[in-house]
Amino acid sequence: MPKINGNEIRPGNVLEHNGGLWVAVKVDHVKPGKGGAFAQVEMKNLRNGSKLNERFRSADKVERVRLEQKDQQFLYETDGMLVFMDSDTYEQIELPADLLGERRPFLQDGMTIHIEYYETEALNATLPQKVTCKVVETEPVVKGQTAANSFKPAVLDNGVKVMVPPFVGPDEDIIVNTETMEYAERA
Repeated sequence: MPKINGNEIRPGNVLEHNGGLWVAVKVDHVKPGKGGAFAQVEMKNLRNGSKLNERFRSADKVERVRLEQKDQQFLYETDGMLVFMDSDTYEQIELPADLLGERRPFLQDGMTIHIEYYETEALNATLPQKVTCKVVETEPVVKGQTAANSFKPAVLDNGVKVMVPPFVGPDEDIIVNTETMEYAERA
């Protein structure tokens, strides 16, 4: 695996550090008036989610890990485990449902998602950026409420509450951004 200098660390890089796999969440390059420059790196453990703040000098060498990305199709959920199938080899894997966190309700049957692997271990799963959902219930339109950026609450078919523009009514399909969990556009 390639080793990089401490000042080459960028957000999103996956590093092997202290016997664990860490993703760099935030990187600040600091040049103090006295002493050498360093990178203050906030890292998150990919296996257990713990956080760590670490300083890397430019002379420090860290191991950068490349994760293999595979597109896999969601099949079903059983006993808190999500079952996915590799569309090339038809192999099935099980991942814990809490891997997706608060984005779990947006996972739909047959949806293709990106799963990142380190050797044979699945570490991360990413949903498509935009997902189509149906509005189940929302407040009726209030006449004369045409002010810019006026939003009203709506409940989607997966139980998630989002804010939608006043023109969106019940039984309409909308597109939701899964990263921000906000309304994006009409479907």
